[in-house]
Amino acid sequence: MTALTSSQLTIYSIVLLALGLLVGAAALIAAELRRTRSGQVIGRAIRQAAGAADPGSKSAVELAVDQDAPPKPELDLPFHWLDSKLGRALVADEDRNLIDQCGLPSKRSQLIFLVTRISLAFVLPLLAYVFWSGGHVRSTVTIVLATATAVGFMAPKWVLGRIAAGRRERAAQELPLFIDLLRLLQGVGLSLDQSLQIMATDFRHVLRVLGFELAIANAQYSQGRTREHSLHRLATLHRNENMRGLVSLLVQVDRHGGAVQEPLRIYSDRLRESRRSEMKERIGKITVKMTGVMVTTLLPALVIVTAGPGFIAIFRSLGAISK
Repeated sequence: MTALTSSQLTIYSIVLLALGLLVGAAALIAAELRRTRSGQVIGRAIRQAAGAADPGSKSAVELAVDQDAPPKPELDLPFHWLDSKLGRALVADEDRNLIDQCGLPSKRSQLIFLVTRISLAFVLPLLAYVFWSGGHVRSTVTIVLATATAVGFMAPKWVLGRIAAGRRERAAQELPLFIDLLRLLQGVGLSLDQSLQIMATDFRHVLRVLGFELAIANAQYSQGRTREHSLHRLATLHRNENMRGLVSLLVQVDRHGGAVQEPLRIYSDRLRESRRSEMKERIGKITVKMTGVMVTTLLPALVIVTAGPGFIAIFRSLGAISK
């Protein structure tokens, strides 16, 4: 019987690990299917009992079941994994906040993020081992596999961070236009609710980020939530102090009434002054950065152009003296 080499043992170990993962995944899928089937049977029994009690109308129990149940296309997805300890560890609150900032406020998006993170954490090391490990030292291969695992685990979060940063920047750029449109709609005699509804529907192509958030806020408000609670996401999600101040102003106007045009004009002027000072600060930082660039690029050229003829003359004089 021939002895197995270290590479063969490693390959067999990876194959056994993959088989174990497949068996575990199959067991989880089977358990999830059983749980979903049981839930459907229980829900069907509750609906039949409610229909027998009152055939003409839905009971409170049935309404609660219909309200709490996810949409039909998402019934077979294991959303309860997100609320487990492992799901909370792999998809932390910071990750969920990033997913919301990217404009994906749904359980499906969080589940896709979880599956993508786990898949990349296993796939990237496997690809690195198959296509790169041949002929390298074992310690180097181990470091590369660990690095590939870390990169695969963190890559989805890095991508979400870039997308969320871009949306936060766009939200800050759309805020002055948001205030001007709100002032315009208030000036023609529309109420605050009508103005927000029109901005979320008719100006969606202009306010791509804030219009999306306004649509969510209006949907929550139409479902019975207060204006303060429905605008809480808009105030806190993008971490913008100016947005938080504007939402606070809208909540006060909705609660106590009164004209909103003059406060919006004052707030708009203050916002523009703040943006002007921010632009001056950015210009100052760019000037400092350009100083370093000029020192490292233009100064050598200036030295060559201005002092070059002098150095050449000195070298010629020294050469003539030595002769």
